[in-house]
Amino acid sequence: MMASDIRADALLGVRRRKFGGAGRVRGAMTWAHDYARRIALTDAVIVTAAVLVALVVRFGREAIGYSVGMQLFAGGLVLAWACALRIGRSYDRRIFGSGSQEYSRVATACFTVFGLLAIVDLLFQLGVARGFVALALPIGSIGLLLSRWLWRKWLCRSRKATGCRMDKVLVVGGETSAMSLVHRLINTPELGYDVVGICLPSGAESAHDSLRIGDRVIPVRGDFDDVAAAVSRSSATIVAVTSAEALGHQAMQDLSWDLEGLSVDMVVAPGVMDIAGPRILVRPVAGLPLLHVDKPQYAGANKTLKALVDWFGAALLLLAFAPVLLSVAIAVKVDSRGPVFYRATRVGLNNKSFRMWKFRSMVVGADLAKVDLTDRDEGAGVLFKVREDPRVTRVGRIIRRYSLDELPQLFNVLGGSMSMVGPRPPLPEEVRNYDGRIARRMLVKPGMTGLWQVSGRSDLPWEEAVRLDLSYVENWSIMQDAVILWRTLRAVVSRSGAY
Repeated sequence: MMASDIRADALLGVRRRKFGGAGRVRGAMTWAHDYARRIALTDAVIVTAAVLVALVVRFGREAIGYSVGMQLFAGGLVLAWACALRIGRSYDRRIFGSGSQEYSRVATACFTVFGLLAIVDLLFQLGVARGFVALALPIGSIGLLLSRWLWRKWLCRSRKATGCRMDKVLVVGGETSAMSLVHRLINTPELGYDVVGICLPSGAESAHDSLRIGDRVIPVRGDFDDVAAAVSRSSATIVAVTSAEALGHQAMQDLSWDLEGLSVDMVVAPGVMDIAGPRILVRPVAGLPLLHVDKPQYAGANKTLKALVDWFGAALLLLAFAPVLLSVAIAVKVDSRGPVFYRATRVGLNNKSFRMWKFRSMVVGADLAKVDLTDRDEGAGVLFKVREDPRVTRVGRIIRRYSLDELPQLFNVLGGSMSMVGPRPPLPEEVRNYDGRIARRMLVKPGMTGLWQVSGRSDLPWEEAVRLDLSYVENWSIMQDAVILWRTLRAVVSRSGAY
């Protein structure tokens, strides 16, 4: 055996002893492996079913057993589809449980495999029926996306109810930055991070045996020199560094080496808040990993694509909901005296005012009566909300409960003053009080729905509503819009935060 091999084996042995033995070596069974296997099995069933259904509908039942070539083609397509999902990293544990990237990767894999099928068909004249492709692609894609959503719901509910299927996190950093991260992770258990300890800078750890956040007591497990031992004692699976500059470049490298080859991941918080992955690029420069943060995509091709999706989406929804719009209009007119529509002044893109359409849900003169209800205001920040508002009509209570009063905003979307998804459309008096940070909400069109709508609506604190709007402005994408629209449907049905 060569000397280099002996040194490598000795180093690996030291690391195994330091972190608790061979049981901590990467490859040991974790919840993520089991979860990924379940998803892969479900994906295989859905893909197979989609191909078989498309074959039967397009060619009849006899098509499956009639031709060996057809059977080989079906089997090859199923295999290629499954491989595309794996090559596209749709089973990466880091995207499980939150965010739109998991759905984006599944959609990309689906369109990739059928795009390649179209190219192969064109080159080799296979004569693949277009009707078959037109059936298999949407059936399989929708089935896969729905399956991922259902699995995610199960995972999040499991985490919140039982605290299982969590990654144990050891946070390393200064007290301020570490506590900020710990607070967010504790308040969102569905993300799957269980904080098991904190390592503070030398001197700071001696002042605390533990830190309390709400009902949780987080033990302080030493300083930066004790990270390796703290991982072993806490059985952590993730080390989250929030103060890389305080730890130092050499210590960061040593720590990454110590965690190498073990079932312990290392993540570094960059210090920028609410910036999504698509805007972040890590590029090595002169041996240093530099974090490039792209500018938000307010213009160009993405803006044009969003405008097209808004216009066609609003047109289709207006056609689909035409009977509902007519029925609500008649009910509003019959129920109380006054106009059918209420047109409120709102501020939109680049601080330009516009008139927002809604079905009237209150009595005529409701704005003047607001002064008498100020003592019952339950709204967040500058918003005015009263749960049992006496100004709301009988029909108004029903249409507000299911957000039907907001359907006329589709005319605003069609006219270009609003978007399907975006920040909440603010009042002029709100905008006059905005500081420079909050004013970034005006860089995109306001939306009929948004992160604020699907995260609690009127029940949200003002600061959280603003943070969600800013997060959307900084990171919007077509896939995120699709996820928000889906969550909006659920929020409307459950009447979450609506009054």
